[in-house]
Amino acid sequence: MTQPAVSWTAEGSAFCIQLALPPANQLGRPVVDGLAAALTEFRSSPARTLVISSGLDGFFMAGADIKLMAGVDRSGFAAYGAELRVLMDGIAALDRPSIAAIEGRALGGGLELALACTLRIGSRTARLGLPEAKLGLIPGAGGTQRLPRLVGRSRALDIMLTARQVPAEEALSIGLLDRLTEPGGARPAALELAAQFGAMSRPALAAVLRSVDDAGELPLSDGMAREADRVTGLFDSPDGREGLAAFVGKRPARFA
Repeated sequence: MTQPAVSWTAEGSAFCIQLALPPANQLGRPVVDGLAAALTEFRSSPARTLVISSGLDGFFMAGADIKLMAGVDRSGFAAYGAELRVLMDGIAALDRPSIAAIEGRALGGGLELALACTLRIGSRTARLGLPEAKLGLIPGAGGTQRLPRLVGRSRALDIMLTARQVPAEEALSIGLLDRLTEPGGARPAALELAAQFGAMSRPALAAVLRSVDDAGELPLSDGMAREADRVTGLFDSPDGREGLAAFVGKRPARFA
């Protein structure tokens, strides 16, 4: 029986998506459609965290489907790019944390997928890059926007202009990876982190995500105002009341 290009399972409080389209999980129709379907399932699930990993040796994802791109006209290329941006933006806008567990190469659209996630955990085998300049193109699914926000302008330019693959240790040092593991350890580390998130309040997790997004997009005064509104709303919520009562009662909180 042929393994699906994208599959998903629930593991504790995590919703796990696995990419498995040989040779390198290219973002062609099977992977794009599979990811879209998986995200729809995740949104309706009670899971606290989304974990994305690969079932292929050596690749998280190599990127866009180059053969598909070479065979379409301008309007077809624009439609393909728009679909990828909707997919990445949907991950970035989730109200729960998402984690990319990276073993091997995450290149082009593969890195853009990882950049759309809340956190990136990579093993020492990870190699990350946006090599589109070698094709006479630029990253078109958020790479030119999310990478500078994450690592800064000069580092982002170095990565994109040289089209190089950033090794895992360097990626960790510049903030492109959040945690580093031994080979084979990225997915277990992501699940361990997801278990920690599973014990936390879902509304609080969502408020942290949106507030930190505001910090990068709004003037300080506006961000502070939204922070104040959110924390006041959480204070009056069932989870807020439970968290405070649990602390006073010296017991673990039991969030909905």
